[in-house]
Amino acid sequence: MIIKNKNIFHLQGKHVSYIMAVNECGDLLHYYYGKKLRDRSYEWVKQKWSVWNGYGPDKWTLDICPQEYPAYGYTDLRTPAYSIVNKNGGTVSRLTYKSHRITENSAQEIDGMPCLFVGDKHAQTLDITLEDQNAGFEVIVSYTVFDEYDVIARSVKIVNTSDKEITIDSVYSTVLDMPKDNYELIYFSGGWAKERGMYRSAVKQGVKIDISNARGGSGHNINPFVMLASEGADETSGEVYSMTLVYSGNHSTMLECDQFGNVRLMQGINPFGFEWTLKKGECFYAPQSIMCYSDKGIGGISRELHDVMRQNLCRSKWTNTERPILINNWEATYFDFDEEKLLSIAEEAKNQGVELFVLDDGWFGDRNDEETSMGDWNVNLKKIPSGIDGFAKKINNIGLKFGLWFEPESVNPDSDIYRKHPDWIVHSPGIEPTQSRFEYLLDLTRDEVCEYAVNAVCNILSSANIEYVKWDMNRPMTDIPYKGFNHKFTLGFYKVMDFITSSFPDILFEGCSGGGGRFDAGVLAYMPQIWTSDNSDAVKRMEIQYSTSIGYPVSSISAHVTAVPNHQNGRMTSLKTRADVAYCGIFGYELDITKMSKSELEEVKKQIEIDKKLRPLMLNGDFYRLENPYKSNYCAWSMVSKDKSEAFVMCAKILSEANCEEKRVKLQGLDPNMDYIDEYTSNVYGGDELLYNGIKPEFGLYDFSTHIIYLKKYNGEIR
Repeated sequence: MIIKNKNIFHLQGKHVSYIMAVNECGDLLHYYYGKKLRDRSYEWVKQKWSVWNGYGPDKWTLDICPQEYPAYGYTDLRTPAYSIVNKNGGTVSRLTYKSHRITENSAQEIDGMPCLFVGDKHAQTLDITLEDQNAGFEVIVSYTVFDEYDVIARSVKIVNTSDKEITIDSVYSTVLDMPKDNYELIYFSGGWAKERGMYRSAVKQGVKIDISNARGGSGHNINPFVMLASEGADETSGEVYSMTLVYSGNHSTMLECDQFGNVRLMQGINPFGFEWTLKKGECFYAPQSIMCYSDKGIGGISRELHDVMRQNLCRSKWTNTERPILINNWEATYFDFDEEKLLSIAEEAKNQGVELFVLDDGWFGDRNDEETSMGDWNVNLKKIPSGIDGFAKKINNIGLKFGLWFEPESVNPDSDIYRKHPDWIVHSPGIEPTQSRFEYLLDLTRDEVCEYAVNAVCNILSSANIEYVKWDMNRPMTDIPYKGFNHKFTLGFYKVMDFITSSFPDILFEGCSGGGGRFDAGVLAYMPQIWTSDNSDAVKRMEIQYSTSIGYPVSSISAHVTAVPNHQNGRMTSLKTRADVAYCGIFGYELDITKMSKSELEEVKKQIEIDKKLRPLMLNGDFYRLENPYKSNYCAWSMVSKDKSEAFVMCAKILSEANCEEKRVKLQGLDPNMDYIDEYTSNVYGGDELLYNGIKPEFGLYDFSTHIIYLKKYNGEIR
């Protein structure tokens, strides 16, 4: 609900309030963001800061004022939300209120980029137009609030109202000015095969932190999701604020703690390497940022974001549909395969209950290694003499769905498409372009290149019964020719994805970028699941999946059982441990199943039976993290159904400990007045017992031991 009273705006979500006001000088100032307040006049808010003497013409300074969209240089010397070279060639700016509009049952529409939609929820959008008449531009700051959620979606549109060009040097999508307090910043950093590690640091006066990525996509190294938490906030308690950028390009989250201890947190396009020129009447849209608030700790943030992403961001028909259990041939064969080998894997997988066979890299051109044929999307008949259509039919005849791997954004220099169109790659004139993974990146800022990518993929998808696509991108962006290029490239990526996913709505698309290098909300708008990391080692995945689940739904986290020794770090873990960790995700296999022993195959069959029971819960349940592997020798999490009648629990001990009593794990999210039976052991527990006393997992004596529990509502007597 959005309430307006004498230029005081009060946004109310399910349990949250956000209040701002226009003061007598026209400045749009922030007053409150937090737990839901009753609506009152709040008339005094407009006078709150006017008592401060300053050096501006109005005898006050914006340097101490919490603002909604601040500039730099006009009495505020903190980091600005935007920087524009105006029609007069200057950069000093001050935005003042011009008008506003409230739209019922509507969400923001952002040209060329994904964003939240209303769906079956009730939402209102507030558009506030701010203007700088001297500089000749307007900024429309948009806020969408849902009655059913504790999220506020924000975005910005800049309009050139002058008769000359203006240049945008930086533009953030959202700003949050918070009063002095003991805050901690939580962000997610890493690299290839160690994505989204969880980092936490105290926010001290004088601190200025830029959590950013400028590698071309959202990136392995920094994820566009952050949290600002009250000191000591944990999974179950404390105030937490989060920002999630719905964007797949270079991004930045900027935090600054000023001389008074006040904190400014901003999120948007990375200003490094960015520039955008607007001619008379033109406008620029910044990507959407989703703000979320919880007074129930980090877990409260997670469950809120999981719901809003599943219901009001992901557009695929598969979002709330059970995903097929797949087997991917990559770690089984790499490039060395033929039809006979692939069909033997598919037949054995079908015998164990697998539902989808995915043919990975190496099926096209003369592709026998990483150095050739990328971009030549015609089937390699030496390997697949039946062609994609004929091979898909053979897989279907076995009883499996068929899926295919693509990397449409890249080309090898040793490829027909590059030899025909060498100018189509991303490059800077006069400089020898660089390769990564023996690849160049296609220039998706060009319409003809986007058209090529669309046609190349659509021609294959139209030629056979393909029901799944893994969309990969395995290199960073280098050789950027001009400022603003990365944003134009990202818009091209969205244009391609929008066309292909809309043209083939029945296909399940999975995102991938060298593993988890483009795990972001922008991708999730088109693809309901993303390959979480190329590191599929179960022990490392405990950390990766734990931290990924903080900002993204479990239903988006692809998790596979792969071969041992693990192909990324050589670790040996049991088949049980690998499956137990993968259940809380989109389950699948990536190994040579034809080389498994009879007992291993029997175990695989049981694992698949388990997952088929669990996957409805993984799509729609509430996720709880119970033990943090970053802080202890244990990892534990659970998924609980919305009605609390069903729950799955995974507990893991990472390293063995001599002469050590195993710890008890207290569950969350259950009904204390309900009784539960563990279907694996037939043990019966009271919900209150599980919540307050917990359980003692039955771990083995050795390293990397896991224990799973599947609880269902029990209507009999407690034993």
